[in-house]
Order: sequence, then C-alpha cells, then structure tokens
Amino acid sequence: MTERGQFEAGLRRTAPPGPLPSESEPALLGKIRAEIVLSGPMTFARFMAIALYDPEHGYYRSATERPGRAGDFLTAPETHPIFGAAVARQLDEVWRRLDQPGRFVLREYGAGSGTLAATILAGLRSDGSGLVDAISYEPVEINAHRQAQIDARLGSLAQAAAGVGSPSSSGPRPARFVGAALANEFLDALPVHRVEQRDGRLWERLVEWDDASGQLREQPSQPSTPALAGRLARDGVTLIEGQVAEICLEVEPWLAEVAADLERGLVVIIDYGHRAPALYDPVRTGGTLRAYAGHRAHANPFIAIGRQDLTAHVDLTALEAAARAHRLDLLGDVSQAEFLVGCGLEELVDRVRSSPATTMEEWLAIRSAVARLLDPAALGGFRVVLLGRGLEPRMRLRGLSAHPPGV
Repeated sequence: MTERGQFEAGLRRTAPPGPLPSESEPALLGKIRAEIVLSGPMTFARFMAIALYDPEHGYYRSATERPGRAGDFLTAPETHPIFGAAVARQLDEVWRRLDQPGRFVLREYGAGSGTLAATILAGLRSDGSGLVDAISYEPVEINAHRQAQIDARLGSLAQAAAGVGSPSSSGPRPARFVGAALANEFLDALPVHRVEQRDGRLWERLVEWDDASGQLREQPSQPSTPALAGRLARDGVTLIEGQVAEICLEVEPWLAEVAADLERGLVVIIDYGHRAPALYDPVRTGGTLRAYAGHRAHANPFIAIGRQDLTAHVDLTALEAAARAHRLDLLGDVSQAEFLVGCGLEELVDRVRSSPATTMEEWLAIRSAVARLLDPAALGGFRVVLLGRGLEPRMRLRGLSAHPPGV
C-alpha cells in the first residue's frame, strides 16, 4: 500500500474494529425519501446535512457516544490528554503575544463532550500558565446531550456562544472577541456536493429514491449551482474523465462567521485535507468521501443512515482563499506531527516519564498514544492550519517552529 493509501486507511480508525451497522434510522430514511418524492432528487450536500444534523435523528444529534474508544472513531483529544496539553502551549503563547488580555475566549466548534477543552485547561494548570485565570470557554455544539456533558464537566467556565454555529440560531450575535477559534475535525463533516466529470463536462451526482430496490442511489444531473464549476476553476482543477470528487461550499461562510467575530487572536484548524492539486489528483478517482462506524471506514453513505459518520477531506486551497477574502493572516500550515513537536510534545513526554507517580501502565499508554499522534500514516498526517488577526505574521508561532520556513 502507498504512503497515501496507508494514511487514508488509518484515518480515525483504531483496532479492533467493531461490527458495521446496516440498518438506517427508519424515521430519518423516511424523511429523506418523502422529501425526494415531493421535491425530486436532492443534492448530496442536502442528504449529508439531514443524515448528520437532522434535529431529531441526525448522527450528530444522538445521545450515543460518537468519538471515543466505545464509539465509531477516535480523534486526537480522545487518544490521550497530552494532545490537549500541547495545544494549550500554543494558546498560552498567543495569549502572551496579545499582551495577556484579562479575558481570552476559546471558542471551540464541534466541541463534543468537552474533552479537548478539559485537557487544554489541565495542560495550562500543569504548566503554571496565567491563561488559566483569563480563559473563557465558548463551546459551539448542536447536540444537547453533549452540551449537558460539557456543562457537567466544565461548569461555569463553559459559556455557549449564542447565535453561533447553526443557520437556525435565532439569538443575537455575540460581541467580537479576543482569543482563539478552534476547529478539530470539524470541517471534514460539513456537507459536500458530489460531482463527476463525464463526456467532457461536469455533472453533479444527486441522490434519488429507487422504488425497485427500495434504496437510495446517485444519478448524474445538471449542477445545482454554478458555484461548483466555479470552485474547481478557482482551484485551477480539471477533473479527468470518470473522476468523482467532493466540493464543500460551506467552508467560506463558516470562516466568514469566525472572521466577523474575531477581533484579535488565532484560528486553529486541525483536519485531514490537502491543497487542491493533491485533493483532486486523478489517483483519487472515487473522491474522498468516507463513512465511519464501529472504528471501520467504508465508502457507502447509503447504509446505516443516521448511525454512521460521513466525512470528506478538506480543500485547503479553498480554505486559504476564504481566509484572504475575510482578512485573516495565513500564519502557517504544518502536519499535526510537526505542530505537536513544535509545541513541546517531547518535553511533555519527558515530564511524564520522569515523574515518580507514573505507573508502567500509564507510560505504555502515553507511548502508544504519542506514536499514533505522530505517525504520518495516522493522526500525525493531519494538517494544522493557523490563521491570525492582530498577530505579527513574521513572528513564527511555536506550533510552526518544527517546520522549516518556506518548505
């Protein structure tokens, strides 16, 4: 298997895998079918939005554990608290570069149960950082069950950001803030359109209901919006005949929201993604769409609807273009392994190793976790994009220090 294949096969997966569900949430499948019968085939982006975010039955609305060893996939914060401790050091540096404001907002998109925030706070305390007394945590989380977990875990520190994170939010927009916006494995789950190059032109793959089989399937159609061809043109991409790809049009409005609220500070985006030439490389003839369930990855989005995650790799070229459009400075883009090393991961490991309180079991656990966090064929191959406002772009942040400038 190629290095790229090893990386993509290892995303989010941990052994041993669990059983792959096949039955969809009946009410959710019925809702999708009814909309198609009433309005005709829907875009894949619409299907993905319902499957993941439907208020009653969507995958990310359920009380069932999603990330974690008992769930469907394992993200870096669940791998080991040392990940949050490393991120904490980057936030501490930014807080000091901003002259240590008395209130430093940490707004986390897709906060889940608050695991990353809790480990960041623990890391700040362990380092004796004054940021502990200045930080104000704003989780952006649409799942009421997860929000309750955050409240129980972090108490009064967690102040949900009103009017943020959902198109249906009716609350007032919050005041602009000084601090950091954090999105760890958030952008990959934004709804995507599916397109295909056929007969020398671009088609969109819509989702329709097949009465004969009683299942959903894709069919080629005229693109639902010229923005799809426009994105590929701006990225400088021409798909080859028969190539399927995903296009996310939600990144720009999301980053516009972040930029509108950030007065001064940092945006940290951690995800699996590529710049356009690599993302749309012909080697990916089937695109990057993946489904995750029971720590297994597969390519069928039309089974286990509402019971499996759906993701696609992030277009970093489009992300950077959106950042420039909304006046955010492009501070750097490194692998997650480079970011963690730059933030002092080795020192954090040495601290655990040298502590007389560390048991053999704890030491073996951290060694295993660090290996996965740094492995370029696993979590270490994720990209970390740092954007800023009011930070001197020429002063490299520590998270970028392990990556030679201009490389």
